[in-house]
Amino acid sequence: MEQQGMSGQEKYRLFRDRYPEFIYDHYDIEETEQELAVTYHFQIPGLAAFAPVWHFPKGASKISDPLLADMLFSLGMVELISYWKSACPPRVVVRAGALNTEQIRWWKDLYYNGLGEFFYVNRIQDADSQHFMEIEAQPPGQHRHMPSCVTDDGHGQEGDGAESAGQPDPTAKSPRLPGPGTPVLVPIGGGKDSVVTLELLKEGKAQIWGYIINPRGATLQTASTAQIPAGQLLVARRTLDEDLLELNRQGFLNGHTPFSAIVAFSSLIAARLHGLPYIALSNESSANESTVQGSTVNHQYSKSFQFEKDFHHYTAAYLPGSSYYFSLLRPLSEFQIAAYFARCKAYHPIFRSCNVGSKKDEWCGHCPKCLFVYLILSPFLEQEEVAAIFGKDLLADETLKGTLEQLVGIQAEKPFECVGSRDEVNTAIMLTIRRIQEAGKPLPELLAHYMTTDVYERYRSVGDRYRTFFDEDDLVPMPWKELVRARCLWT
Repeated sequence: MEQQGMSGQEKYRLFRDRYPEFIYDHYDIEETEQELAVTYHFQIPGLAAFAPVWHFPKGASKISDPLLADMLFSLGMVELISYWKSACPPRVVVRAGALNTEQIRWWKDLYYNGLGEFFYVNRIQDADSQHFMEIEAQPPGQHRHMPSCVTDDGHGQEGDGAESAGQPDPTAKSPRLPGPGTPVLVPIGGGKDSVVTLELLKEGKAQIWGYIINPRGATLQTASTAQIPAGQLLVARRTLDEDLLELNRQGFLNGHTPFSAIVAFSSLIAARLHGLPYIALSNESSANESTVQGSTVNHQYSKSFQFEKDFHHYTAAYLPGSSYYFSLLRPLSEFQIAAYFARCKAYHPIFRSCNVGSKKDEWCGHCPKCLFVYLILSPFLEQEEVAAIFGKDLLADETLKGTLEQLVGIQAEKPFECVGSRDEVNTAIMLTIRRIQEAGKPLPELLAHYMTTDVYERYRSVGDRYRTFFDEDDLVPMPWKELVRARCLWT
């Protein structure tokens, strides 16, 4: 395994020369009474073949539905990037479907921006936006592969819904304006943000459907606490190919990919299968901030408003008739979301946002995500309440000083996690310090350390301006936008 000990830049050059081609060959569909199983077939000639599988709970839609077939093809387009990045072949050959020039440009843009962290962390400097990848595909209207559809009686048939959407339809209409009883699909990640979306939509009397990928305790308990009926909880399962995991072990390139784009395209499929007109994400305005100061590298790129707008354009043009995809929390800051969540006491014992502890469904208590959530909740809950959530007082942990400095901007890089903006974290810390001092209590170690830094002097006069923050750059439909404004702002 000659790649062991090589730099990311060296691996990038070696692998691209040795493995010049990545192929998205085809996808197969197996339909049973309960589910739709989709197997994608990718390969890097001379290295590996991959066959990841998705399982979707089946609804009323048929596999002969042309729009559903285009959605399944599109999910493969975003799924492939997890496998491409292992060797970064310069040429991607798409045989599974048709793409026009504008679509190819759109996908390259998603891949490049969604892999910003991957390139940065691996110190890959040759990956410019024009030449890191070339995509080859037949244009719409020409013959292309049809997915093999295997019904529950085992007989294969050609899927007549595999043709692409053809020419874009930018005039595709949005669904009717929502009102009481409007069905809406809410992806549930198990953290505080999706809880706030669920509770706000409950206040708006929406008919809530939950969407979970690879369920765990926190996601299932969140759905249960939100009282989502069993028939309205859609659970999808995504399985990575073991050969990719083996390549990771052998030292091939690895790193962050735009997972929220996978959530976006897969949620379209779930909504289509069950005839749901809206998909409400829980991405906030803070997701727009770059992770590395002075750059466009953003760990949360596929949660950003830029991606949301681009996705909107793509679905309107090439997947017309899709559910209306938007983020209910886009007008808000993490600060306001935390303030609302602090009142959602029933969820405090069950929510989890820690990636390190996700397999055990716990807070690890040592990572940037744990510390961020601890800090952002601290202005709104008693010290004992926050400590009870995490099982200990993270602000008394001296080993987290470096992480604190990353979160507040003393270090140029924020942690590569889904955390709030530097301004929000500093504001939350200042308000927490004031609250503790006014109560006549001693400051815990991390807050005492913070008061010795330059950022303390910079923020000591800052008030709670985020309480009235409202970002008008959003796609939230009325009247849900006004519901968010009414429930999450203080005047």
